[in-house]
Amino acid sequence: VPHPRHFEFPSPSPIALRPSQTSSPSPLSQGLPGEGAAAAGADPGPGAIALPLSPAAPRSPGGPARGWGPRGALGTRSAGWQGSAGRGRAPRSGSSCPGPAQSPPGFSPPGRCPADAQPTEAETAVWNQVNAVLEEAQGVLAELQSYTGAGQEIREAIQNPGDLRLQERAWSAVCPLVAKLKRFYEFSLRLENALRSLLEALTSPPYAPTQHLEREQALAKQFAEILHFTLSFDELKMTNPAIQNDFSYYRRTISRNRINNLQLDAESEVNNEMANRMSLFYAEATPMLKTLSNATTKFVSENKTLPIEDTTDCLSTMACVCRVMLETPEYRSRFTNTETLLFCMRVMVGVIILYDHVHPVGAFAKTSKIDMKGCIKVLKDQPSTSTEGLLNALRYTTRHLNDDTTSKQVRALLQ
Repeated sequence: VPHPRHFEFPSPSPIALRPSQTSSPSPLSQGLPGEGAAAAGADPGPGAIALPLSPAAPRSPGGPARGWGPRGALGTRSAGWQGSAGRGRAPRSGSSCPGPAQSPPGFSPPGRCPADAQPTEAETAVWNQVNAVLEEAQGVLAELQSYTGAGQEIREAIQNPGDLRLQERAWSAVCPLVAKLKRFYEFSLRLENALRSLLEALTSPPYAPTQHLEREQALAKQFAEILHFTLSFDELKMTNPAIQNDFSYYRRTISRNRINNLQLDAESEVNNEMANRMSLFYAEATPMLKTLSNATTKFVSENKTLPIEDTTDCLSTMACVCRVMLETPEYRSRFTNTETLLFCMRVMVGVIILYDHVHPVGAFAKTSKIDMKGCIKVLKDQPSTSTEGLLNALRYTTRHLNDDTTSKQVRALLQ
């Protein structure tokens, strides 16, 4: 499974921004100097994604407005939008995202995302921790994609219970697979810790979440990459029934041998307590997403002094950026690579689900800062083969879809 390594979030402005009376022309019509292949309309491919920007940040004294260009090579942005709250925390009311049909002044076209983009000194410790997990994620996806299971051996053993040779053959086939499933489960725990570190970094005072996304671009990319991995893992798991079949056979065999007072070598590697935890993990339709949802909810509940909006605003901004990129022809036309679009859709769905688990009224209420109609329509505009799993994730892994506050139109879109 290809894995985009550079997902650049454009610089979100503080939530309460108002257009000035004299706006500069949109960079979409002007073009930006030094934007390289992306400015010329070429597809940077899944390895270099820069998403559309919400209205540009205010001008610095004596200099051009600063937006989220590549590190060390910030492009000039339109100064048509002025912040009402300076660099302090912005008021919480309203949404920082443009509506589905809007393209406000200050939106930047996709720019470059250099392969050598590095975290700032303040980001380094968290970035290194998360990067080690993301590097391991590639191997996990590759192993899961090649997971074929021991279905044939298990069937033969079940059909011939008295044939000791077939029993041993099935057991020998299942044990290494269960060891692999154990590694996947243990990786989910490391992924959970990585997500927690990112949430702490992207929501900590004194900055607002949108300011964090501007200041800590490298960490924002890693957050997106974790969500991309999570949705990719769960899509593969949902289409591979061999995983649960293999593990069920393993547990039945262990139980049968305990009754007969037999000790199997594999028990020392996957003991009963570990097997119970793994069983709960793989029983979920989307185990990795469930892990991250629980981790995000736990993070909010344990940090009672941190306003819940600090977490939900971070998530809603990321969802908005992905939606605007996918639904705006000027942006989307630059990306012809299918994996690029899948990456953006997975990230969008991932942050929506996390938002829905954390926010008291969820992502589907009218007061939500996420344009759910727009997000669902973007997914439905794609071929069903690439989005049905993502739509199912919204249908079955969110908490508030069936609440009374969810509009009939949104429910109808997901039917």
